[in-house]
Amino acid sequence: MTPTDPQKPRFKRVMLKISGEALMGDTSYGLHPPTVERIAREVKIVHDLGVEICMVIGGGNVFRGLQGSAQGMERTTADYMGMLATVMNALAMQSALEKLGAYCRVITAIRMDEVAEPYIRRRAVRHLEKKRICIFAAGTGNPYFTTDTAATLRANEMACEAIFKGTKVDGVYDKDPLKFPDAKRFDSVTFDEVLTQHLNVMDASAIALARDNNLPIIVFSLDEPGGFKGILAGEGTYTTVHG
Repeated sequence: MTPTDPQKPRFKRVMLKISGEALMGDTSYGLHPPTVERIAREVKIVHDLGVEICMVIGGGNVFRGLQGSAQGMERTTADYMGMLATVMNALAMQSALEKLGAYCRVITAIRMDEVAEPYIRRRAVRHLEKKRICIFAAGTGNPYFTTDTAATLRANEMACEAIFKGTKVDGVYDKDPLKFPDAKRFDSVTFDEVLTQHLNVMDASAIALARDNNLPIIVFSLDEPGGFKGILAGEGTYTTVHG
């Protein structure tokens, strides 16, 4: 009998959702190229294992629509500006991945043909089948929807087996562990518990969409070297949000 390959990942196709702030590193605004390259290396390692990878990156390091709206800007305009910020981040990640030798496509929900492909589901699926990393930018293309919701929507459309939510902490806690040393971490939690206890995983519409389609969300620390690869092998510390 052939022994089980310990390197064989648990999933064939996944969605990696990271915040725009994750690309800032220790800076207070914008992109920190060494941090972008570090995350790209983590993605490349997993991709080299044969995992098909979709990505959605937030835009909060450049512009966040809700913040613009809170400061008096018209909400729809602010959200469109936030979508453009996600395109900038996607292009930066594409550049870092291609520098490492990974084939990559940026696919936008808003047409900007000179810099990225428009979103066409069947074409995106074909890219994944050809082992290209697909970065979905500009959210859903609609205001009032977050990149969390966009990631869940695209994950369902691409038939991903799980959403990996890369954060600053190693899972889901009952309160902010960076502020409260007594915060309790969950090994697993249900979608309904996330909603009723207002746990900070994703916004309610994203959680509801994942729940309705039985799509698990795995929350892990993006700052842990090798964390993405380790969790795909069933190792490391993380929280699974499930039905």
